[in-house]
Amino acid sequence: MNSTDLGNRIIYEDNHLLVVDKLAGELVQGDATGDADILMLAKAYIGTKYNKPGKVFTGLPHRLDRPTSGVVVLCRTSKALTRVAGMFREREVDKTYHCLVEGKMQSKEGELKHHLKKDGKLNKSFVSKQSDAKLAHLAFRCIKEFNHYSLLEIKLFTGRHHQIRAQLSAIGHPIKGDVKYGAKRSNKHKNFCLHAYSLTMVHPTTNEQMTFTSNANTLSDWGMEK
Repeated sequence: MNSTDLGNRIIYEDNHLLVVDKLAGELVQGDATGDADILMLAKAYIGTKYNKPGKVFTGLPHRLDRPTSGVVVLCRTSKALTRVAGMFREREVDKTYHCLVEGKMQSKEGELKHHLKKDGKLNKSFVSKQSDAKLAHLAFRCIKEFNHYSLLEIKLFTGRHHQIRAQLSAIGHPIKGDVKYGAKRSNKHKNFCLHAYSLTMVHPTTNEQMTFTSNANTLSDWGMEK
């Protein structure tokens, strides 16, 4: 898949929501690089499919870092955007990630709790004992092992800056390719092996609980499936 084939990466679509599979290295929202981004592609997709000339409303209630792939929710109405953004803000959305980490985990499942402090200049979070450090809490489960790597499922209980990356690095298992947090070497295209696998939330207008799951074959993308 390439960065312009958004129509082939739609996970779910209705009058209020558009849920897509983001590629690793793809921007969610435009920046100074001018590279194609999910928001721009979504507006073009909706405008073409529904023959809507001019401006198309598409709102972004949450974000993923550029190197991270996986499920992204966009909103097609202002009502949906207000409600969904509120769900993310109030931690009412259940998010599951998959990641490939260096080494084999001594414990195959468990929870991690650290206090993290963000360094804005470095755009990085560190484990800290300072009073203003914030609690970061996640659960992990090893779902597959390779010779030098482990595939983990991650459930987040808090939403701290670079939380998964920082916490796994703190226990000696940095994400494959994430040199910023201690990985031995970078991956091709400078992306790392972190994937937003699924997302469960209440639909903003029907109140139905819905789970959106990525269709991407991440193990193949990460060069781990032979």
